[in-house]
Amino acid sequence: MYTELIKPENLVYTKTKVMTDKELSYCPGCGHGTAHRIIMEVIEEMGIQGETIGVAPVGCSVLAYEFMNIDVQQAAHGRAPALATAIKRLWPEKYVFTYQGDGDLAAIGTAETIHACNRGENIVIVFINNGIYGMTGGQMAPTTLPNMKSSTSPYGRDEVEMGHPLKMTELVANLPGVYYVTRQAVHKPGHVRKAKKAIRKAFENTAKKTGVSFVEIVSNCNSGWKMRPTDANQWMEDNMFPYYQLGDIKVDGLFVNK
Repeated sequence: MYTELIKPENLVYTKTKVMTDKELSYCPGCGHGTAHRIIMEVIEEMGIQGETIGVAPVGCSVLAYEFMNIDVQQAAHGRAPALATAIKRLWPEKYVFTYQGDGDLAAIGTAETIHACNRGENIVIVFINNGIYGMTGGQMAPTTLPNMKSSTSPYGRDEVEMGHPLKMTELVANLPGVYYVTRQAVHKPGHVRKAKKAIRKAFENTAKKTGVSFVEIVSNCNSGWKMRPTDANQWMEDNMFPYYQLGDIKVDGLFVNK
């Protein structure tokens, strides 16, 4: 009976072969696993597995090379866009993308991010924003919301003393070297489909040599937020989405009117 059920015509989903067989080690409920999967599905569907190089720096993103069945180069903390620039210029025919968290991209790597975007490097930047430092202990990140608690802001982020959250996606959208900018999520099936479509567009832009395609994915960090996964997803919808609004910001080099 089981053999009958697993016939190809009965399958509605199979794991992409561009993911390794290693079991995901992310916290239960984390969005990283889903983000990994849809990126690898896009690569498989485009038939570019052997032509794609990923760059993963420090943070939870550093685990990506264990799960992505492609060439992946580890970068120093924050330096992924600089390394991706070098790889793309050495092998201009390759599809090159970075996979970075908010602490990496928006803090120690701010300069690398801004200048790669300003130069219009022909790469894809995937930015996972969960508003906190997930791997190192739940510290306040540049993207931590006003009044949001963290291990280094136990009473909530005070904008007077700690500054305002940094909206990197809106910031880079203003740079002429950036061709496509969007913000998506992966916590529900409908959002996953939209995020996958955005990632596909970003990789297709690479083939057109249009400059940087920047895809932000607003995700949860239930461990860092000290919440159950379902509660973290609801908190994200209630608090993260109003501040980091989902949708396209810049498409084909033009700002989207909302």
